[in-house]
Amino acid sequence: MYGRLADPDCTLGTDPRSDPRMVKAFAPFGLDGRMPAAPLTVDSPLEERIAFATFSEDGRGAIFDALCQDLPVASGVTTATTTIAGPDGNDITLFISRPDSTPEATRLPAVVHLHGGGMALGSAADDGYVKIREYLAATGLVVVGVEFRNSGGKLGPHPFPAGLDDCAAAVRWVAANRAELGVSHLVVSGESGGGNLTLTVAHKAKREGWLHEIAGLYAQCPFISNRWLDQCDDLPSLEENDEYFVSRHQLALLGSIYNPDGSHAGDATCWAAAATDDELKDLPPHVVSVNELDPLRDEGLVYYRRLVRAGVPAVGRVVAGTCHGGDLLLGGHMPEVFEASIRDVSGFAKSLG
Repeated sequence: MYGRLADPDCTLGTDPRSDPRMVKAFAPFGLDGRMPAAPLTVDSPLEERIAFATFSEDGRGAIFDALCQDLPVASGVTTATTTIAGPDGNDITLFISRPDSTPEATRLPAVVHLHGGGMALGSAADDGYVKIREYLAATGLVVVGVEFRNSGGKLGPHPFPAGLDDCAAAVRWVAANRAELGVSHLVVSGESGGGNLTLTVAHKAKREGWLHEIAGLYAQCPFISNRWLDQCDDLPSLEENDEYFVSRHQLALLGSIYNPDGSHAGDATCWAAAATDDELKDLPPHVVSVNELDPLRDEGLVYYRRLVRAGVPAVGRVVAGTCHGGDLLLGGHMPEVFEASIRDVSGFAKSLG
């Protein structure tokens, strides 16, 4: 046993598995200790849960911005913005990054990037997500960040399926405009809540008959089980790594905002882990990357194993010594780990051409 299964008082700062560079970066913010208890529960009034998410968005954003300040801006990349029509009469802003040195008439793989935040918080314009996209673009990709509607925060409140529908619209727009964008094929990628959106976009595409437009899916630390408060013998990381940077109660609170009445709990387009074996069959190639010290680690690994059993070409990856999303969040403090994750996404996208 490891983590809090072995010692209930264990923290990121005391767990011997923790990468010391991560602990050093987190210590000034108190993130090397246990996360404070959320003041609300999933049974609190919805308005209070949404208000709490909106309130916490600023603090979360400030910490994330501070942590990524030490990561230099990617060089040789240009980013432009465009606006497309959303499915509900809404506008969707897309941030399109590409390398400056692309030879004329060369088509590059595209990555449609869906940012993290539990489908409730954050923005594609946040500095950390901009840097992820631009570092990916610098490897020779066209990378499209999607400003989808959130279920909470400044871009909310828009519960399921609003955010998913926006992401699907963006994927379809990139596929339809490949020639103009200089794109050969596209992969969808995202982390945390964006990881769930990545996986659920595939299920939506399969149901609606446009799965052929997606060459592959790369989900990082995906937030998919919708079982965070349950006793889950198959998901020991929920207890083992609870309150390491994120807590299962915080995760459940965000999930309750995305699907407030729980009516879509069994819908694979809401929560990827709800997919049946038949729904997993015939999906495109997948990579599921998880973090060793993440409460969400095992739900990602379980999904990966189910994909393999369903005959889907799939790879599972565990980033040792890191918390939820730590390989992407701490690029300035753990550059080798960050760059390895960037290379892996890029290599996957290029391998499908």
